[in-house]
Parts: sequence; structure tokens; C-alpha cells
Amino acid sequence: MADERRRDERVPLLLDVRWEGLAGKHDARISDISLSGCYVESLGQVTVGEVIRFEIQLPTARWMPLRGEVVYHLPTLGFGVKFTSLTTMERNLLAHVIDYARGS
Repeated sequence: MADERRRDERVPLLLDVRWEGLAGKHDARISDISLSGCYVESLGQVTVGEVIRFEIQLPTARWMPLRGEVVYHLPTLGFGVKFTSLTTMERNLLAHVIDYARGS
């Protein structure tokens, strides 16, 4: 069902992520990404609708800070995040990361 709601194509890409929500700070990884969101593989507890702050480690090893809203949660597996408040620069950087993922 989540696939039917997506506006942007998700591409597989494993990147480290540090995220913080109501239940604290966590280290995890993302397994796919798009211009509108990503999937975080994490055992950390979240609730649908919760806004989290997170940083993804780009292929260049730099960290990119982002904010997002949890749109679905699969307990013990992870959760889907919709990016919120993206600047033009962040959106352009994400587009480059996605192009990189498509080429690898």
C-alpha cells in the first residue's frame, strides 16, 4: 500500500543514519531513498505522525541533517519517513545522491 502513495521513485541505497525522536537517539541505516522520503531500518520506537530529526551519512562521508515525519512503522524492522521542510539545496543534494545510487 505504501508503494501506491509514493510520488517519487525510491532507489535502494544503504547509508548510515543517526536519528532522534521522542524515545531518544539511535544509530541505524537507511535502505532506500527518494526525493520525498526514505526507509530507516531501526529497532528504535516511533509512532506514526511523529516528527524526527536525523542525519544521513552521504557517500562522501559528510553528514546531511534532515527532518521528517514517520508515515508508517513496522515494529522490530523499521519505519518510513516523509521528508519535511526541505530547502532547495537539500533537495538538489538528495537528487545527486539518488543519481549516484542509480549508477552504483
